[in-house]
Amino acid sequence: MNGKGAVIVKIFLAAISRLAQLFFAFFKIAPASFGGGYAMMPLIEREIVVKRQWFTEVEMADMLSMAGIAPGGVAVNAAALIGYRKAGITGAVAAIAGLTLPTFLIVISISYAYFYLRNEPKVEAALRGIHAAVIAMILMAAYRMAKISVFDISTACVMAAALFAMLLLHKNPLFVILFGLVIGLVIVRGKELVGLSVNTEKAGSSAKTMLEPEYYI
Repeated sequence: MNGKGAVIVKIFLAAISRLAQLFFAFFKIAPASFGGGYAMMPLIEREIVVKRQWFTEVEMADMLSMAGIAPGGVAVNAAALIGYRKAGITGAVAAIAGLTLPTFLIVISISYAYFYLRNEPKVEAALRGIHAAVIAMILMAAYRMAKISVFDISTACVMAAALFAMLLLHKNPLFVILFGLVIGLVIVRGKELVGLSVNTEKAGSSAKTMLEPEYYI
């Protein structure tokens, strides 16, 4: 094999290796997650930022925010964004396949078993315990994102207004997201006009904070 052919093979093998890493990174996350996309966020963050160090904590927070506002499931959106950033369109396909394949197989298996065991008291008790764990995972995902996104008075006020609109006024989440977008642009532009410094992310963010015990809930 000449030198050009060896380079092509090496590039091809490197691309396959990246796709395999993306596939298996998400393949092992899906079976360990209960409760949907937001319950997966701490596991995805820990795998991608802390263990593999593909992205920084701030970059991951930005991608998870985009995954949350885009149409579709938040976990699938996150996998697509991470895969695309890492290896283009084929990377997005590999990440989505890794995330959805085990879930697809597990759901089929559980559905078949649940049909026969749905009235068993132990099964009902196990599901109640899973519900409690899911709530804890979702709250932890919200806490992790808040630590990155809320870093000054203006972002705290926007968060408080969004919670008020959703929990007390029962506004549609789409309108709350659009409200946050518009208010964020107005705040940044207003600070620029009056000569104040503009920060769009928390200073000193570090992936090391993700090693705290809270991650192992």
